[in-house]
Amino acid sequence: MIPTIEQVMKCYRVVAQTERMKTGRPGAETVANALRGTANVCRSAGIELTAPVTALTRKKIDLALASFMGRGLTRLSAWSYVCQLRGVFAKWCKPYYEDAGWEIPPLDLPAFRAKAPRYVRPCAETLQRVKAWYGRQTGEHWFAATMMLEFAMRNGDVLRLKDENFVEKNGRHYLNYTPHKTELSSGRHVCWPIHDSIWATFEDYGGLTSLDVTDETFDEMNHDLRSLGFRGSKASYELRKICIDHVYQKYGAEMAVSLSGDDIKTITRYYADPAQPNIGTVRVIDLL
Repeated sequence: MIPTIEQVMKCYRVVAQTERMKTGRPGAETVANALRGTANVCRSAGIELTAPVTALTRKKIDLALASFMGRGLTRLSAWSYVCQLRGVFAKWCKPYYEDAGWEIPPLDLPAFRAKAPRYVRPCAETLQRVKAWYGRQTGEHWFAATMMLEFAMRNGDVLRLKDENFVEKNGRHYLNYTPHKTELSSGRHVCWPIHDSIWATFEDYGGLTSLDVTDETFDEMNHDLRSLGFRGSKASYELRKICIDHVYQKYGAEMAVSLSGDDIKTITRYYADPAQPNIGTVRVIDLL
């Protein structure tokens, strides 16, 4: 029996929970992204979810990629949707689908060999506009922007923050959490000191009970940041990149890892260009 795309998506949601009980993966956010990516690819390719999975042909997926890029997405962003689609048809899913009596042919995906480009710091003028924009933020918008621009948090981690993520040690306050994205891989924990001025503003607002950050908050921030020149549906994510980039270039990879919770290979591969060292004129003899 050849199932419909809609049937596979519904089954995937259930079997993902079963697999998570066995192995700890895939995470709930990964599942949501896979389902969202599948729906986006189908919509862009003109495929109804009630169509059989065999409708997801190479030609249709190419059409979806062209549609994504026609809407202004970068190659990597467009390809990310296809990668999410692939999650619904991952190898670990196959035994579950076979148990349901389904025959699902492997996806014929287009080749994609481009390496992720290194991060390019926005020009000084753009950074000044970001700084001015940040200075105008209040309430939950200030809090969300601060968590990303000052602490390199991801949108989802900001939404998951609780009072226990703010701790006091020896008279100093810290942001204390484990990034959700890497919780099951590196499991790296973040415990980063909070500047006194940030903590004072946080308390003035009444803490988390008064700062209700929602998806709508990020939608509004995304709109603002796109007007400043950033692209993509998650323009606010650029605040996190700006934070990591500046900490990395000023204080080095280890400090950027401690702040972001990312693996050091990710930091050095994405934010550092070995051909452009971030130092002034120097004589090595002076270092001896």
